[in-house]
Amino acid sequence: MLEVCPLADLPGGEAVRVGTTPPVAVFHTEDGQLFAIDDTCTHQDASLADGWLEGCAVECPLHASTFDLRTGAVDAPPAKLPVRTHTVVVDNGVIYIELSTATPNLPPDVRGRLAAERHS
Repeated sequence: MLEVCPLADLPGGEAVRVGTTPPVAVFHTEDGQLFAIDDTCTHQDASLADGWLEGCAVECPLHASTFDLRTGAVDAPPAKLPVRTHTVVVDNGVIYIELSTATPNLPPDVRGRLAAERHS
């Protein structure tokens, strides 16, 4: 498990970006639920942690696709593919995530950049 931050440091209605490869966003909803999804929109390189959180959905700040934080499903175009979800655990007041082993659905420009970084 990967330590994210103390729960007290992530207020309700906020998100934090975790510097994994690819990055993950952890969301703390207004009603106290915690969710973790891949931080990159599947349509184009945009941080979902910078998007608008409403209930259990986040709207991408670039082209307004929305993703369900519970399932990763995309609810509105232009994105067509879901984002991966990750397991969130709170232990002794600290947020941890367990990263999914599924292949991420990254936009082509991000896939290419990550591949180039791995080979350099």
